[in-house]
Amino acid sequence: MNRTLVWQLAWRYMRGKRSANAVPILSRISMVAIAIGTCAMIVLFSVFNGFELLVRDLYKAFYPELRITAVKGKFFPITEEERLRIQQVRGIKDISYVLEDNILLNSNDEQRVATVKGIDRKYFDVNNIRPFLIDGSDSVTAYPAPTAIVGMQLHNEMGLDVHNVFSILTLYYPNAKSDNLTLDPQSAFQSLKLKPDGIFQVQEEFDGRYLLASLDLVQNLMQAEGQFSSLELSLKDGEDAEDVKEDLEKALGQKYKIETRFEQNRTLYMVMRTEKWAVYAILLLVLLIASLNMIGALSLLVLEKRKDMAILSTMGAQPSTIRSIFVSEGILWSMTGGVAGLLLGTALCLGQQHFQWIKMQGSFIIEAYPVTMQWQDFVLILVTIIIVGLLAAWVPAKRASKAEAPSLRST
Repeated sequence: MNRTLVWQLAWRYMRGKRSANAVPILSRISMVAIAIGTCAMIVLFSVFNGFELLVRDLYKAFYPELRITAVKGKFFPITEEERLRIQQVRGIKDISYVLEDNILLNSNDEQRVATVKGIDRKYFDVNNIRPFLIDGSDSVTAYPAPTAIVGMQLHNEMGLDVHNVFSILTLYYPNAKSDNLTLDPQSAFQSLKLKPDGIFQVQEEFDGRYLLASLDLVQNLMQAEGQFSSLELSLKDGEDAEDVKEDLEKALGQKYKIETRFEQNRTLYMVMRTEKWAVYAILLLVLLIASLNMIGALSLLVLEKRKDMAILSTMGAQPSTIRSIFVSEGILWSMTGGVAGLLLGTALCLGQQHFQWIKMQGSFIIEAYPVTMQWQDFVLILVTIIIVGLLAAWVPAKRASKAEAPSLRST
């Protein structure tokens, strides 16, 4: 008996009229349960995808595609030979030289510890921070008036005003060259006065910690002329960060540590992925529980169709063929519920994307829950549904293949 006939019989049993028993009710309940579970799975996956893409976009403001730091020490110089080696690596688009460290801020009798980033002109080409500038200038200057771009939370806590020419921010950094602290305590710190000239708002982790200033000024403040804390790189379109990283490691050797954006935020990305798979495991358990109704319905269907199986056996059908019919029936039931759930979930996701039905309370970055559908999730869910259908149908189908012989003798 060919596979086409097997599927035709399975389709007939699914659509055909049945006697007044619990099979139609249980089969429809199982399909509805699978549809609900599938719908929840694609919706939750899409929400997780939306948040992951949102976080990635936010972190692009301060985490480049590739970052080079020293294996030992806080700051390091770059020789001309090393610069040439880096520039010759294929796939690199722009290079930004950065000097970053913690400093003490003082303004309007307010003090707090923050992190200053000395940046060059290429910084805004390497890092995607311009979309998050909400007020003031989108660049920093060293002369004639030293300026800084400050995080929104830091700006508010320090009582700054980018539109007030008298609003000044003073930075203090330990003076490593001071050798006369007893007679001159003030020499223990280097200081730098900056005018806040711009405000960025990314998220609390950055808004309450960072300020950006000219690289030359920060190097002078930290007495680290010609030194950097990191080199931040952007890549050309279509280049793979891992491949470029390998080429850089070959060019620079073991002296430097090179990290991709994922490696710079490994914990964050691992947590997000773990949460997504945890949700998948929970919803898979829901689908397995829903398949119990399918097992019961298929078992009753086997009893109902014993005469049909006996007739097929007399026509030469093998036990494996009988088993295939009910396995196919289970797959049809699960696929019917699964496809219906995917269609409903897709409609809900598209509606959220276009109409933003569910809002995020108290969010300053986005108004509604982000939703992003990915084809890989659809493939995973469809494969999961097929496997659930196979598992649910296997035991009743096996019983059907063993039960056909007595039915044949009775005829």
